[in-house]
Amino acid sequence: QVQLVESGGGLVQTGGSLRLSCAASGIIFSIRAMGWYRQAPGKQRELVADITSVGSTNYADSVKERFTISRDNTKNTVYLQMNSLKPEDTAVYYCNAKKGSRDYWGQGTQVTVSS
Repeated sequence: QVQLVESGGGLVQTGGSLRLSCAASGIIFSIRAMGWYRQAPGKQRELVADITSVGSTNYADSVKERFTISRDNTKNTVYLQMNSLKPEDTAVYYCNAKKGSRDYWGQGTQVTVSS
């Protein structure tokens, strides 16, 4: 089992920044990728960014050049630095870990960007 605990969400004005953190614990050996997804009201959950165990990253087009995903393997933690936030970034952000054929999810953290 893998447990994921997110932190760092909140309320910010348009153009502001936030950093999300996700700490993994449990049987974390062979997690092949971790990432962030988000779900806005009435919309499907979508990938924001992910990073593999060797550091390859992938971003949604809507967040490229604004968001940066990184990981600290010594702390089993993945981060999402979000800059130049827009109202359309408002959503619940979920941490995800992929291990084998399974997906593990955090509880979610709310990000609200006011206009």
